[in-house]
Amino acid sequence: MLISVDNVSVSYEGKKAVDGVSFAVEKGDCLCVVGENGSGKTTLIKTVVGLQKRDSGTVSFYGLNRSEIGYLPQQTAEQKDFPASVFEVVLSGRLNRHGGVFAFYNAIDRKIAADNLERLGIARLKKRSFRELSGGERQRALLARALCATDKLLILDEPVTGLDPVMTAEMYAILEKLNAEGITIVMISHDMDGAVRYGNKILHMARSAIFFGTVEEYTATELYAGINARRRLGDLAV
Repeated sequence: MLISVDNVSVSYEGKKAVDGVSFAVEKGDCLCVVGENGSGKTTLIKTVVGLQKRDSGTVSFYGLNRSEIGYLPQQTAEQKDFPASVFEVVLSGRLNRHGGVFAFYNAIDRKIAADNLERLGIARLKKRSFRELSGGERQRALLARALCATDKLLILDEPVTGLDPVMTAEMYAILEKLNAEGITIVMISHDMDGAVRYGNKILHMARSAIFFGTVEEYTATELYAGINARRRLGDLAV
């Protein structure tokens, strides 16, 4: 086991956003966190990585600490306009390994950054301004940055949102390869088809956890059947 979340509740802006959620992440998992907009997915993940204070419950780590988590948040306008080179953005993923923003990079850090640029097929972009990248290139760069922090666990918040179908397929192929190489993945997704195709476990949020288990168990539920029926009618944002 890598992470155990036990009965975690979180309030956000005075409202209960996460209510008594429990789940576990095992080494080698690809856990997809799904649910409608406003169901608490991002709040839960921010709580796990330590960016959101919880009201109650526990988050326990086994064989790693938060500084060894590679975190890729949702894309924001500020990220897209970041005034730095691609290499500088990717290299900044090493900061937590040295204790924060006033750390100095060493030769090992620079090699790890270069290796991850190569690993994700964007070494040719290392001198480009981050703000000049396409959406797909930007996500690869941010994923390379997350990989600079870890060889154990990636936590990704909607990594394919806003990408075209070709870029989406490429991102999923990258994540599938990383998972096969032994990196555990926790991924928030609105892409239900991608979640059940590439994940091995599903956590379905509706402020509480209304399902947690294997993909096979999930796709056999009435919950999943109802979601598919509503999706066919174009009446569900997941």
